[in-house]
Formats: sequence, C-alpha cells, structure tokens
Amino acid sequence: MRILGISAFYHDSAAALIRDGEVIAAAQEERFTRKKHDAHFPQNAVAYCLAEDGISLDQLDYIVFYDKPFLKFERLLETYLTFAPRGLRSFQMAVPLWVREKLFQKSLLRKELKRFGSRFDWDHRLLFTEHHFSHAASAFFPSPFDEALVLTMDGVGEWATTSVALGRGNQLEIIKEIHFPHSLGLLYSAFTYYIGFKVNSGEYKLMGLAPYGEPKYLNAIYENLIDLKPDGSFRLNVSFFDYCTGLRMTNGKFEALFGGPARRPEELLTQRHMDVAASIQAVLDEIVLRMTRSLAQETGARNLCLAGGVALNCVANGKVLRDGHFDHIWIQPAAGDAGGALGAALAAYYLYTNHARSANGCDAMKGAYLGPAFSQLEIEERLRRLGASFTVLKEECLLKTCVEALVQEKALGWFQGRMEFGPRALGARSILGDARSPSMQSVLNLKVKYRESFRPFAPSVLREDVGEWFELDADSPYMLLIADVLKRHQRTMTREEQQLFGIEKLKVPRSSVPAVTHVDYSARLQTVHQETNPRYHQLISLFKERTGCPVIVNTSFNVRGEPIVCTPEDAFRCFMGTEIETLAMGDCFLRKEDQNPDLKQNYLKQFEPD
Repeated sequence: MRILGISAFYHDSAAALIRDGEVIAAAQEERFTRKKHDAHFPQNAVAYCLAEDGISLDQLDYIVFYDKPFLKFERLLETYLTFAPRGLRSFQMAVPLWVREKLFQKSLLRKELKRFGSRFDWDHRLLFTEHHFSHAASAFFPSPFDEALVLTMDGVGEWATTSVALGRGNQLEIIKEIHFPHSLGLLYSAFTYYIGFKVNSGEYKLMGLAPYGEPKYLNAIYENLIDLKPDGSFRLNVSFFDYCTGLRMTNGKFEALFGGPARRPEELLTQRHMDVAASIQAVLDEIVLRMTRSLAQETGARNLCLAGGVALNCVANGKVLRDGHFDHIWIQPAAGDAGGALGAALAAYYLYTNHARSANGCDAMKGAYLGPAFSQLEIEERLRRLGASFTVLKEECLLKTCVEALVQEKALGWFQGRMEFGPRALGARSILGDARSPSMQSVLNLKVKYRESFRPFAPSVLREDVGEWFELDADSPYMLLIADVLKRHQRTMTREEQQLFGIEKLKVPRSSVPAVTHVDYSARLQTVHQETNPRYHQLISLFKERTGCPVIVNTSFNVRGEPIVCTPEDAFRCFMGTEIETLAMGDCFLRKEDQNPDLKQNYLKQFEPD
C-alpha cells in the first residue's frame, strides 16, 4: 500500500511517500524552488517522491492532506468576531484569500495533483487529517517505541496549539489540548518578532541569542503576559499581542513593558535584547518542564515523543531529557509543518486502514536521509557542464584528503548521498570544519554563511564517543538535544574574561572544541551512526585517528536566507559564492584555487535575510 502525504499553503510545504508503512521518500518544496519556507503546493516534492518509488500518482492508494481547512476557517471567523471591530484590515486581507483558495482546498489539491495522474479516485481516496494529529503521528509512528506519550507544541493548527496524545502499537489518541489564542509557539514567535527576527524562521536565532543575556524580564512576563499553572497549562493575556487581529505579533503595550519598540531587522543588538531573549527562553523551559513532569506523573509513561515547531527548541529538549521524568525521548527531525506531510500519510496507514505496527527499538526515519541522491556519473556530468575543475578519488583517498583539509582549518563542503528531511544539516548537505579551531566559528559565520556572528555551530560526534566529550550518553542523530561540554574539556575563564558581557563573551574560547561550544558551555549535538551514514562516520573516525578528537563542526550547506542545497548545481553555486575552500561531492574533490575565477558568484544579495 502506497500513501502520499502533503503539507502546503501555510509554510514549509512538503511531500512524503510511505509504502507498506516504510518511509520511502520525503522532501520540502523549498529545496527545489530555492525559496525559503516555500508555502506553495509542493509539486517538485511530489514529483520527486513518485519518481523515487518509480510510480505514477494513479498507483497511490491514498493521498492525505495534513490539516482540515474548514476548521481553520472556522477559527479565523470566530477570532475576528470575538475581537471585532479590531482587526478589520487584517480580516479584509485574509478572507478573500481564504474564499479564493484555502476554503476550497480539496478542489485546489485535485487541480494541482491532476498533472501527475488523471485516474485517481478523488472522491474516496483523498483524505484530510487534523493538524496536530499529523504532528503527533509524525512523532509516534516512526519512533522506536511501542508505547509513548506524544506532546505537540506549535503556533496553531486548526484550534489546537498544544496537544497531548497517547500512542500504543498502531493506535494514537489525543487526550488533551490547549486552544488558540493561548499558544506557546506564538508566545515565542512574538518575542522573535520583537527582537527583530523573522517569525517562523528566526526562532532558533532567538534561542541562540539567549545565553548572551540574563533573564531580567522573568517577572514582567509572568506577571503580565502569561498565567502559568503548576501542571504547565497556561493562558496568555492577549491584550499585549496583535497576532489575533493585526498584521504584527506585538503592540505598543508590549513595547512599553519591555522598554522600547520592536528592533528593526538589521539594527544593532543590545544587551537589553539579549536579556529579553534569555527571559523568554527561561519561560519556555519552565513551561515545557512543568508540562512534561505533570504528564509523566499523570500517565506513568516512560517514553516521550515530541513534534511541532516548539520541538525544534533543543535547549528545552535537553532540559527535559536531563530532568529524568522520561527514560527515553524521541523527536521528529522535521518537527515543523513539513513533517506534517509524513504524519498525515502514517496516520492514514495505521489508523484509517488499521495496519499492524511493530516497533523494533530503532526509529524509522533512516537518519532522515529521505531526499534526492545523485549517482557518481550524474555528479561528474553536471560538474563538467558547470565548468568545474575536480579530481575523482577512491573513497579512502577522498576521506584522507578531506581530513587534511579540515586539519588545515579549511571549510569543507560535504555533498553525499540522499538529502536530509528537516531543517538541520545531518551530514549529507553540510559545511564542515575543525571544531578545535578558535577562529572557525567566526570565520564560518562571517565569510561562509554571511550571518550574525553570535550564532553557534553544532558538533557532529561519533556516537560511541559522545559520552567522553559531552554530558550526554544517548542518541541525538537529528541535532535536537543540547548538552554541556564535559568539565575536563572546558577551559576555565580568567577573572577579566568573566567580567565580559554580551557579544564580547563570544571572543573567549570555552573548551578544547571552541568552534562548537556556546558561551554557556553548551553544544547542540549530532551523534553520527555508522548504520545510517557510514561515509560520514568514517570521515570523523579518520579525523579522530589524525587528531585524537572525534568532533567536527557541522552546519547546513547554504548561506543565510538560502534553503539547504539539493542538487550538485546548488552546491557548486554556493561553493563559488562563498569562501568555502574545498568541496567533496560524491567521489569528486574540488579546490577553490583550481576553479575558473569567472565562475565566482556574488552570493551576498541573492537571498533575502532570514
């Protein structure tokens, strides 16, 4: 049985294909169109999924959309009626779009999908699931657990903003919900907006900024913005926000509370901004901890699955793991709306068609390597057409050459195998560096990624060595957990260094792997497993043999505002548009100095800042 799941029309459109319960392919539309967070119908992702399995659309048993448009429209109308006459302008802008497109999504989906096949039974085999159910299914069904509590937290689905489900075998049931406008995701996004970052894009920047500040605004948040209960349930004071009716997230009342207007995107970050970021991160951590502690006690569950955009907050995830109320935690790598496409397909397979499920202790995401791959012949042909200069090496020689480049503190583009599904670079479309280098973090940010200097980089570490370097001895294959560098690898700060504040903290090396150690001694970990990515595992193993260190820098193969690269052409353009010195693509190795200077790209203004 083949089922295609689709998410579209809001942000992070994607498609995913399962066959007899196995995840065959999944990809976000943005990777093909090169438009960050592309919300259009994912025609390229659908075409890829069908091609990966060698089928036409007419051979599908079901197509499933990841939410229910009529329920969303009901929420839109009810919200505007509740707040009327406020929000008239926003209402006038939203309703024509809904009437023209979103309200009649079944017809729109049929129109878009008919280009792939004309004999599909649209009346009986096009299904719709609820938004939070899609998220919950994406977290539980691919997890290694036969039984688990499933917590979904995001901005908003149809009505739900937070939901709790219980999964057992092939069954999944939502047992609790918090409804709009009370939303943890929207609360965090409001602060993202206030600090000058893009909503639905810059939340991870807010998380990265938080360690530079002090949570000086905790009382202001708790006393004015949120009524938080001991079990983690909450209500927001919506008078401080404009997301219900306006065209922005916060209002003048919010700005007065935090001492100034919302920051403009390219305005200098001040200590106040950092303190606000630290405060909302501390509030998010506390809410999630209260919620998970209460749910563990109430249900007796020992396994926890997480999904929804808030599940990408690896700081909170790491605190939940260390809190110890659950034995094991598994987080869907595509936790945002893109993952809803996969969840919708899995929900139909297990619940609508009642197929059996057998968890075997391993997750079903295949390391999230679910996107397009390119053969060695394809790579060589495409590079020749681009005019690239390259050398084809046998694997052992290629990997040793890559290690030598890393040891020389060169940035290494790494394009291997199937593209990842989800927002993190997991060792298939990555830029790699030497984690031991004190300058690597700033060099990669300013000369390669073209992004803010404060943003941290993640370490890739051999799974068998993670406990020797970090305060974690568990799987973290998807970069969704944070742990501190072990004390023996940390560097003690001088008294003068301890007096520094704000961005000045960035200049002080914190450990023997300073390029991946944040200012609070934490790191966002990826454990690398031989079973899911043998070539990447071998690369780090050879780096360890050469240096004694099983840790390297891994950041996504893109620049600020650009989707992660998908094709050899994307990778070569990024290589030639940045100061990446070397590139390993399949068995091909490229050096920047060997390339025709006329092929250099001006990448600084090609993509809108994120």
